[in-house]
Formats: sequence, structure tokens, C-alpha cells
Amino acid sequence: MDHFTASTDPVSGSVAASAIVALVPLLTFFILLAFVKVKAHVAGALSLVVAIAVAIWAFKMPAGLALLSATQGAVFGAFPVVWIVIMAIWLYQITVVSGRFEDLRRVFDVIGGGDVRIQAILVAFCFGGLLEALAGFGAPVAITATMLVALGLKPMKAAAAVLVANTAPVAFGAMAIPITTAANLTGLDADHIGAVVGRQAPLLAVIVPLILVFILDGFKGVKDTWPAAVVTGVAFSVAQVLCSTFFSYELTDIVAALAGLGAAVVFLRFWQPRGLDAARERMGLTALVAAGTDRPGTGSGSTATAVRDEDSLTPSRTWLALFPYFLVIVIFGIAKLWKLGVDIPAFLASTDIKIPWPILHERLVDEAGNAVSSTIYTFNWLSTPGTLLLITGLIVSFVYSKFDDGGRYRMSVGNGVAEIGRTMWNMRWAGLTILSVLSLAYVMNFSGQTVAIGTWLAGTGAFFAFLSPVLGWIGTAVTGSDTSANALFARLQQTAGLEAGIDPNLLVAANTTGGVVGKLISPQNLAIAVTAVKLDGQESVLLRKVVGWSVALLLILCTLVYLQSTPILGWMLP
Repeated sequence: MDHFTASTDPVSGSVAASAIVALVPLLTFFILLAFVKVKAHVAGALSLVVAIAVAIWAFKMPAGLALLSATQGAVFGAFPVVWIVIMAIWLYQITVVSGRFEDLRRVFDVIGGGDVRIQAILVAFCFGGLLEALAGFGAPVAITATMLVALGLKPMKAAAAVLVANTAPVAFGAMAIPITTAANLTGLDADHIGAVVGRQAPLLAVIVPLILVFILDGFKGVKDTWPAAVVTGVAFSVAQVLCSTFFSYELTDIVAALAGLGAAVVFLRFWQPRGLDAARERMGLTALVAAGTDRPGTGSGSTATAVRDEDSLTPSRTWLALFPYFLVIVIFGIAKLWKLGVDIPAFLASTDIKIPWPILHERLVDEAGNAVSSTIYTFNWLSTPGTLLLITGLIVSFVYSKFDDGGRYRMSVGNGVAEIGRTMWNMRWAGLTILSVLSLAYVMNFSGQTVAIGTWLAGTGAFFAFLSPVLGWIGTAVTGSDTSANALFARLQQTAGLEAGIDPNLLVAANTTGGVVGKLISPQNLAIAVTAVKLDGQESVLLRKVVGWSVALLLILCTLVYLQSTPILGWMLP
């Protein structure tokens, strides 16, 4: 195979013509998903074939190098991306298998004090953020939607509320794997990208709890509960800023969710929302009250019934329910920050294995004839968040096996380890989608397709900063994954930024943050939400309820990013 150097104008010597041809694999992927309605992993595989064909015949890349590019993308997709996702979901599954998840759900009922609007903020926003941090991929929407319906909320309102609530934490979801993916594909510093996202996404965190209450109870509900909503949202957003800047971008959502929950707990000790009885009537919850219950969701068999039993939620059970999430913070904190005596971050980094991708590394060169550095694969077997989550899960399994509360909780280390296999099996199709999308991204990146598109779009100049979040919005809306949107567009954003004279870190971060509000209207998420609340087939109705919020939040982000690219708000950036 000959050496290959990517160019921006291989088609008729025109950047525009080359960019239009390079868009074909992306259009194939989006059309197959949105209109042909094929499975995501099938759409990814077919689009990969198209990308390889375009690389070979339009961008003149040797066929062997195109195929090797796809293999490197697939391996990176498997490890660390899929590894992190599986371990994050597995840690959550341990709480379910052990029965501790039910205790955690009861904690929110106790804190909410019987006001379903406050409970919705705690469940959909705070706990949903915690689930997004660990699991992502639709799990937070499904789980929190069923919890809100159990509180007595109407199914469609519950579905709309959880979709809106799920926007705030998505950028840092699944241990911030969207940011890790973007950094790997662009060569930019992940910590810096995370810090920039931490100057954008927190704006949504302040607004989202208010929107959530408005969806459930209109302007009157907002008027009654806004202090609690603002306190929770501000605590969440401040924690996002601080954690992404000074601590660990991977832990941002976990810290933010716990901070929001903690702020709500403290605030509600001194302040209570008004108009509870009127709110119950407006939301159709009066029938539950008339039936003899003292708050929504306390009918037979509900979690709230258990809460009324004085023995149902002891301090030790509350602590053990929260234990996995605190332990994650401790372990990641040690891995990222501990330098007393032994420099743990340096030790972990020293275990990384750098692997020049066979043949590809020698043959893929830049204009100066030097090997492209992105063809070196880093096997970070110990330092990756996935392995840290594995360690966390094993410790949690051991602790849970020792504290079974007289047999109430049936959990063993063996059960915990066995759940890894079940999680892998349940994630098989999602995993294949991730592998195919990252293979597609690597082929487009190495062949020059992404650079051609980025160079073409950079022709809009400074205005591209305003359009930047729209790409992430479209990518996540179609794929249902901010990680996939970054895999598709992060390199494009970087190229456009360099060509237009805009900080590429800002644009890559904007792609990530734009994806946050795109997930609100993703067909995948809409389907998960309506299925969870037993309204199968009503995706279009739900879409009409949330699309306005998605567009409005997108315009806010576009304006913010544009102003951050200028001296007006440039001071906000790290």
C-alpha cells in the first residue's frame, strides 16, 4: 500500500464538491434511521460501507488503509467506550439486583414532603442526573418516568417532564463518554473540553427544573415552587462548573446530582412550597387524597406506602442506598487527584499501552510526511473510567453481601459479577451501534471527508460559532446519543474552528452541548418515554409537547456559544 495524505479537495479540485460527496455517509446514516426506520446498528454498518466506498473512490484512499481505519475505530469503540458504558450500567444494576434501588426511590419520597412537584424535581432532575452519569442510553428516562407515574402524575406529563429533565446532564453522561470520545478523535485535551462544556451546560441546569414544574403544573406551579426549583438548579449548575473545572469532568454529573439533592434537602427544612391542595386538584391528584391517602402515590402497593412504615427506611439503609454513588466519587477522586506519597494519577497513566496501529501508522502521513499521531491507539486498561467503575462495583457487591438486613436484601459478590454478563448481553445492539458509528467516524476522519466538510462550513466565518451547536443537536436527535454525535462531528467542528479562526475547543464543546437538547426530541428517547408510561404509539403527541422546548433551548445555546466566541462572553471560557 502507498502512503496516503488526506486532502480537502480531491473531487474536481473543489472543496465544496468534496464536502458534498463527503456528506453522503452521514446522510445515509440519518435517512436510514429517521425515514427508513432501520435499526441503529444496521444503519451504522451500512453507512460505514458507504464511507469506505467514498474514501476509496472519491478521496483516493487505498482500500487497505480505509479498512484498517475502520478497525481502529471499532477497537476504540469497544475499549474504552463500550467498556465504560457497560460498567456504568452494571453499577446501577447492582443496586437493582440487591434491592437497594427501592430504598433510594423512597428517599426522594421522604425528602419531597408529599408535594409531587418537588418530588418530580428530585426524581427526574436529581436522580435522573445520577442515572445519566452512570448509565445513560435511555435508562434515566425509562426509570424516572415510571417513578413519576407511580407518584400519581398523568403519563404524558410524566413522559414530557423526564425528557426535559434529562437534557441538563447529557453532556457529562455515562462518565462523560461524549467528551472522552470527542477528545480522542480530535487530539484535544479532554479536561479542557470538559471545562468548556462546564461553561455552557450549567445554564440549562438552572432553567430545566422551572420548565419541568411548568410542564406539570403551569405558571401557578412555578409561582408556588420556584424557590426550591431555583435552589436545586443553581446547586446542580454550580457543581457542574466547579467539578468540570477543578476536579474531574467524568464525575461532573454525579457530583452535580448529589449537590442538587443536598441543596434541596437543606432548603426544604426551612421552606415549604405553597398551594399543595390546589396543585393536587389541578394535576388530577385529588382522587387519591379523597381515597384516604395523605399524599399522591400512597395507594396500595406503592413505594410511598412503605415510607409510612417507620421501619421501612432507617439511616443505615439510606446510607447504603447512596453508598455506590459516594464510593464512585472517592475512587475517582483518588485516581484523579491523589498525590500524597504516591502520585496515583501518574502511576495509572504509566500503565497505558501505546499501540501504533499496524500498517496504518506507517502509511497515513501528513503533508510533511510525518506519521499521523491519531493512528496510535492507547490501551488504558487500568486508568480508564470503566476499570475504575469495575473496582467500585466489586466493592459495592462485597459491602452489600455483608449487610443484608436480616435477609431483606439478597445479594452476593457472585450475583454482582454474574450481572456483568447479563449487562453485556442486554447492551449487545447498543454496543454494535457504537462500534459501527466510531468505525464510520475514523474512516471519515482519516480519509479527509470530515476535514473537507469542516473546511467548507468554515466559509461562514465567525457566524459558524452560532451554527456549531446545531450540528450536535441534529446528530443526537437522529442517533439518540451525544457520544455518536461527537463521533460524527467533533473532528468537523475542530477543522471548521481552525479554518474560521475560532477556538476549536469551544466548537467541540458546543457540539457536545448542542446534543444535550437534541436528545429531547430523539425518536429513540421518545419511544423509551412512551413505552415506560404505557402510551405506546404516542411518540408524535409527545414530540409536539417537547419540540418547542428543544428549539428554544437550542437557540439559547447558539447565542451563548456565539457570544463566547467574541469578547462579550469570551471571559467565561477557561
